[in-house]
Amino acid sequence: MTQVTGYGTCMHKRLCAAAAVLSTAAAGTVLVPATAAARSAPPGSAPAAAGARSTWTEADKSGFGTSRSRGSDVWFTLQGGRVSEVFYPDLSTPSVRTLELVVVGDDFVDRPSGPATTVSRPDARSLRFAQSGNRHPGRYRLTQQVVTDPDHDSLVVRAHLEPLDGGRYRLFALYDPALGNNGMDDRARSNRHSLVAADGDVATALVSRPALRATTSGLAGTATDPRRDLGGRHLAAGPGNVVQAARLPDRVTLALGFGRSVSAASGQARGSLHRGFDRVRASYDRGWHRYLAGLRKVPASAAAVRDQYLASALVLAAAEDKVHRGAFIASPSAPWVWGDEVPDLSSPSGAYHLVWSRDAYQFGSALWAMGDRAAARRMVDWLFGTQQKKDGSFPQNSDVSGTPVWGDLQLDEVALPIVLAHLVGKHDAATWRGVRKAAHFLVTFRDDETGRRAPYTPQERWENQSGYSPNSIAAQIAGLVSAADLARTKGRPELARRWLAVADRWQSAVKRLTVTSNGPLSKGPYFLRLTKDGRPDRGTTYEMGDGGPKKIDQRRVVDPSFLDLVRLGILSPADRAVRNTLAVVDDQLKVDTPLGPFWHRFTRDGYGETRSGGEWVITDPGAHQTLGRGWPILTGERGEYAVAAGEDATQYLATMAQAAGPSDMLAEQVWDGRPPSGRACCEVGEGTRSATPLVWSHAQLVRLAWSIQRGRPVDQPAVVADRYVR
Repeated sequence: MTQVTGYGTCMHKRLCAAAAVLSTAAAGTVLVPATAAARSAPPGSAPAAAGARSTWTEADKSGFGTSRSRGSDVWFTLQGGRVSEVFYPDLSTPSVRTLELVVVGDDFVDRPSGPATTVSRPDARSLRFAQSGNRHPGRYRLTQQVVTDPDHDSLVVRAHLEPLDGGRYRLFALYDPALGNNGMDDRARSNRHSLVAADGDVATALVSRPALRATTSGLAGTATDPRRDLGGRHLAAGPGNVVQAARLPDRVTLALGFGRSVSAASGQARGSLHRGFDRVRASYDRGWHRYLAGLRKVPASAAAVRDQYLASALVLAAAEDKVHRGAFIASPSAPWVWGDEVPDLSSPSGAYHLVWSRDAYQFGSALWAMGDRAAARRMVDWLFGTQQKKDGSFPQNSDVSGTPVWGDLQLDEVALPIVLAHLVGKHDAATWRGVRKAAHFLVTFRDDETGRRAPYTPQERWENQSGYSPNSIAAQIAGLVSAADLARTKGRPELARRWLAVADRWQSAVKRLTVTSNGPLSKGPYFLRLTKDGRPDRGTTYEMGDGGPKKIDQRRVVDPSFLDLVRLGILSPADRAVRNTLAVVDDQLKVDTPLGPFWHRFTRDGYGETRSGGEWVITDPGAHQTLGRGWPILTGERGEYAVAAGEDATQYLATMAQAAGPSDMLAEQVWDGRPPSGRACCEVGEGTRSATPLVWSHAQLVRLAWSIQRGRPVDQPAVVADRYVR
């Protein structure tokens, strides 16, 4: 009997702090005898206790995939050399925590993961991934290929354990289900050649060819946990946080099937085994090849970053739910407290597995630019299908079924669906009804708490402040002008005149509301992140949030997001306040890295790792324990400004592409080198343990590439730019 220990979490060159989610032992490879309790435990069911608390894995995924086919409602992620969260039956429902392989020698038990693992995409035109891990170089090599079966609800893994020194090694599978977005009430059973688990109407079956051997099921954190006792032979476990294990042949194809019952899941898994890995892989690749062939060719502007461009196009497409078409989640990962720290926030999972209309706009405009016009239009249908019927607003976010999750209101999220509908030419009756209601909501909005009217927003883009935000005002103006254009085509000139009058008023007022002429950061005028009172020359203070300052003068806080005023056609790129704010933002927020420039979200942002690279945690105001890092999307938005200004933006596209990991996944944030710099978390410019892949990052890369190609921001509404800057 052996105990499995040693687990590293870092992607490619990083030496992040190890997260001891699977063992309290230090990272490494050791052989530890099973506990006396485990040795004496009789075969049969595991104890009735629920086991250790179930968590999700770290956010820095090295892979994300699914078949292009709608015949398979399964998505997978990779992290640290293992399969991490697997989603079924939709993209808001992770149902697996991990499926990882373990190598056992005479003197070690290895989880070939962390820095010892390499992850790649063997085919740049597919989301098929290969993993190779080895904690004992020269002794063995373990390789894996991971796909889903386009014709079945199953994950399929081909693995090969190859001895390099003539030694004898054994291969095991460790499987940790978390069915239906909850890992604390699963039931598991060990059959002779299969491992099955169920929770309500979600079930899984793990089978292999050649067949599994020596199967066992236990409860996490107890003597029956296979991670403590690979030699155990427990027939059943649960309800609770179950973990399962089985001995594998050295060359093996694993199929993890999903269904509403154990028999259905078994049928899906065995169907994939019957097809064989080579046929499944070929079908999987072929589906993605056909998808890319239906898009516009890679633009010449992206020729130097072709693989990263293709990966971004694939990630974008993979982020769409197959059951609720048009719903695109923010990320298949869950960073920090959203994944494995705070039970109330991480179980069931939410946050990044949800849909935001703001993010959807970014995705939709990129999809439209790259040629997937059908997906962009499906997104508009989904958005207006989830619009709040009573008042015409949109939820802060929702799951893929459209059920609202968080309850705050952000006016850019009300406006951007209108802009997207206009961009993609959706003017059917249902869309028009939604646009009319959303525009009416904007022009009549009054905040219940402050009594302030739009363009004041209860929350702005970064979701932790209220006020007059230049970014939010830009979206609202573009939304009303786009709605007015649609109103004219619908024979409603009176609505068009009303909405345009409000948009014009806000356009003429945006500087008065958000540009300071006496701020301490410049002698010239510059845009603030926001004003709490619409009086930017006042030193009004507010609490920053995310552990930032308890009180800060609004004139000391800037944000690159004001550039949406230019991208959406509301102000000229040559505007004096715009140009001056660029200099202020660069001085305050720019991060120069060996890869190129990135920017922080705003002054004193606290949404990011600790100084030593540890996970972001919720802290009290004024704690200053965490620091927001550089954001690739802000590099992309700066590139779009450069395009609008007639400047060369290729450096920004190159910087974004170089920030991708070895398998071309882009993170939400990159390490900015603030002390302790270097390898405390990652190399400077490398993705941190933030959400990876962040779909917005991939959408931004695609959109910037097409903006460079066309010589203008591809999502800029002509009706807006013609009205205000041309």
